[in-house]
Amino acid sequence: MAALDAGLPAVQLREKGLPGRPLLALAERLRAATARTGALLLVNDRVDVAIAAGADGVHLGGGSIPADAARALLGPDALIGVSTHAPGEPTAGADLAFFGPVWETPGKTAVGTARLAEAVRAASVPVLAIGGATAARLPAVRDAGAAGAAVIRAILAAPDPGRATRDLLVALRRAWYGRT
Repeated sequence: MAALDAGLPAVQLREKGLPGRPLLALAERLRAATARTGALLLVNDRVDVAIAAGADGVHLGGGSIPADAARALLGPDALIGVSTHAPGEPTAGADLAFFGPVWETPGKTAVGTARLAEAVRAASVPVLAIGGATAARLPAVRDAGAAGAAVIRAILAAPDPGRATRDLLVALRRAWYGRT
């Protein structure tokens, strides 16, 4: 909750192994917290849970239902993100693409910022960098043409998640807008 209180603009609920009822209970708690702070809530892969919890949308992985099918279930106002791992992967029906891993992450090989730039040029929707993004790497994300970055460890592994969130937001404003 410290990250939300520090201004985190969006949360993706990623609990792949959690059964439906506990996942819904967690989603409902997160929905209350994100509603309090004005942050968006996306549920990973589970359109049914997103609908039941009143989430803002979903993040769809490679094994998920297609984005256009999710759109039919969620409606026109839902935010739909899709994971992509190679430039030019389909994003039909999605609002944004998450591309990566741009940098090394546990168990995943980095594709690098040159491939991120290729993905941005090939995409018909805004692209967010994923995989190893940090405050120090945000200028490289911007230089590749991405709309931003999504992070996990940069916040959750930090000793002070609230401070880490504030630092990331300052770095983002500095990289994209030249101000803090």
